[in-house]
Amino acid sequence: DEAGNADHCRTYVVIQDPNGACTPDPTAGLIAGRIASENDQDVTDVTVSLSGGGTFPNILTDMEGYMFGDVPMHNNYTVTPEKDDNYMNGVTTYDLVLIQKHILGVQPLGSPYKIIAADVNNSGATSAIDIIELRKMILNINTEFPNNTSWRFVDKDFVFPSANPFETTFPEVISFNDLEASELAADFVAIKVGDVNETATYNGLVGTQDRNKVGELAFDVADNMLNAGQTYTIDFAGNQKVLGYQFTLNFNSAALEFVDVAKGDIENFGLTMLNEGVITTSWNTTAASDVAFSLTFKALANVQLSDVLTANSRYTTAEAYTADAELLDVALTFGTTKNTAFELYQNVPNPFNAETRIGFNLSEAGTATLRVFDLAGKVLKVIDGDYAKGYNEITLNRSELNGAGVIYYQLDTATSSATKKMIIVD
Repeated sequence: DEAGNADHCRTYVVIQDPNGACTPDPTAGLIAGRIASENDQDVTDVTVSLSGGGTFPNILTDMEGYMFGDVPMHNNYTVTPEKDDNYMNGVTTYDLVLIQKHILGVQPLGSPYKIIAADVNNSGATSAIDIIELRKMILNINTEFPNNTSWRFVDKDFVFPSANPFETTFPEVISFNDLEASELAADFVAIKVGDVNETATYNGLVGTQDRNKVGELAFDVADNMLNAGQTYTIDFAGNQKVLGYQFTLNFNSAALEFVDVAKGDIENFGLTMLNEGVITTSWNTTAASDVAFSLTFKALANVQLSDVLTANSRYTTAEAYTADAELLDVALTFGTTKNTAFELYQNVPNPFNAETRIGFNLSEAGTATLRVFDLAGKVLKVIDGDYAKGYNEITLNRSELNGAGVIYYQLDTATSSATKKMIIVD
């Protein structure tokens, strides 16, 4: 309507054949259903299999769910949904905040489906181990959940006997014994593991919830001149109280060498990409407090710290959460200068033979042009776009580029330009 409200309903169309033009098989029927999240969003690309009474090809769900036709009657059948991709879909440090509040009894998750989502390691309980494992995903240390898939599914008709879903065995399949008629409501509730605040992308039409950032968590850093060969401990002091934060810290690996976490829990940092000049961090607590940590680096060149250190969303998205669950951006401040400098990153992976990602940081939102060209200067690909302030990323496919070997890519904005080389291998 004019106020922007929308709603929908789901119905069925029954096709009748009063003149007998069709000759339906009285010994066969349909098994169909819908797969949707607890908040009633259709989940697509779920692989649904049907076993029993014959061989049936697997079906990928769309916005209408799934349907198996020509199912012989009077057999036993089992419907099994599976989806195991994009583990980070909907997962942020704010989920850790909510899971920890639930474990401590401060704020229960309030739904058996959300409690199942919080059981990251599929142990049949929600504990601090789930927080540890989920943080490893956020920090880009792990790429899969231990002993679990990225999605789980529960028979929609199942009624949990209590708020604790693990007190009983809940059905993750739907079975029919001696099928006597078509079953058109074999529905499942889809659960994105790790996502307890329902921000996952469920399908191509419904994306992650749009949460506007209402401010900024700035880490104050002393902007010192660093001398080659010297070791420095850098303090990061938060300028306000928050429940949690996460971001990617980039450092110039040609100018700085990471030594140690001098202050803070090492489990809050991802150190698997130091060779790329990347440290990921995720922190949360159940009570508002000043947040601070310290990292030790060795200077490999004479540099100004603000020239070689940035905070962005290159791997772990930069965001923080207030006590009122409001979303903040994250930045570094060096005196009065905020570190949001223009920067073009090395493509990952490099070399590549199928696909590569090119990341870049913009000091302000605006138009940018990426040009890819060969050694002779021939332009192979041009990509124009409007990009946000901070970290952005472009994906290149090998099929879009002719030739192999060393090629160059250049990023241009209205005020800045940078060029790097990459390698294509056959």
